[in-house]
Amino acid sequence: MPLIAIVLAALAIGFEQLVQWKYGPMGIIAFVALTVGIKARNTVISGIGAVILVMLFAQSG
Repeated sequence: MPLIAIVLAALAIGFEQLVQWKYGPMGIIAFVALTVGIKARNTVISGIGAVILVMLFAQSG
């Protein structure tokens, strides 16, 4: 179980770094809002984060 948690944490940090590198500060703000919203079970904050991420992904494509 601890090994799985370490692997998941490493993947999350890697994804966070990728978002920050590719999409800058707005990407990291959106990712943090999405993460905080999911953990707090707040649909408004997670929705805002998700919308911002989708807009950033669509802009680059």
